[in-house]
Amino acid sequence: MKRMKTLVYAHRGSSKAYAENTRAAYLQALADGADGIECDIHLSSDGFVVCHHDPTVDRTSDSTGRVGEKTLEELKGLDFASWKNPSIPEEFGALNEQLVTLRELVQLMQNAGREIGLAVEIKHPSPFGRKLEEAMLAELAFLGWEAGDSRIGNIYITFMSFDPGSVRYLLERIPATHVCQLVTEVDEEWIDELLLAGDADRAGVAAVLAQAMTHGVELLDSGVPQLAGPGVAYVREHPSTIAGWLARGATFRVWTVDDPKDATYLVGLGVAQLTSNVPALIKSHLGA
Repeated sequence: MKRMKTLVYAHRGSSKAYAENTRAAYLQALADGADGIECDIHLSSDGFVVCHHDPTVDRTSDSTGRVGEKTLEELKGLDFASWKNPSIPEEFGALNEQLVTLRELVQLMQNAGREIGLAVEIKHPSPFGRKLEEAMLAELAFLGWEAGDSRIGNIYITFMSFDPGSVRYLLERIPATHVCQLVTEVDEEWIDELLLAGDADRAGVAAVLAQAMTHGVELLDSGVPQLAGPGVAYVREHPSTIAGWLARGATFRVWTVDDPKDATYLVGLGVAQLTSNVPALIKSHLGA
């Protein structure tokens, strides 16, 4: 039997080369031949769906504050690139053009001239609750997306979240084949990320995250979401759970796969999709 091609998604774009979730990182991912692009989304204070990972801009810009408390114009005025690599080719845009909206990312990908995937991670907790999902779906619908085939022209779109509530919300509106439940171990880095968003109780945050991951695993055990999104460490630490999900036919999209040895191991297990900061390296290693 011929082995199916392993798809390699660019994690927040080609984010080893350029700052994550920026125009430059996304355009580099297209140039690298990535099979798909993964992005994270939040809402600006004036309701625009923007591509950004953290709940605040502190780590990735020349400013501070929560994404949800800034207008799109204010966000567009920040430098999201220099912390990583300020040497951006002219064709990848100026420093003040690096933050993009979800609509702008789709438009960049429409120009790829080939079939490509877009994996949208919905970031929670959000100060806007499910308005984040509503705004995302409305924006995609405006661009021509329909839930049935989850496509906009050459772009196939899937949706992901660590939040089981978000996944359940999406499953009520989108076929399960397009929805991914993300799972990971609760670690200090994740707790710190949420503390930056304004939560003050470290123990409380840890408990909420642990409960969310328990519910996420239960969802995947149920066989409802068709996409499973564990991290590499989770795959290695929970072999029986992973074997069960594979046996019931889940499609795996594992993150963040930057080591060729991890890529070889995962493909050997039957993992169909890998997410990487260095998609060109992983594709070359796999001969994909």
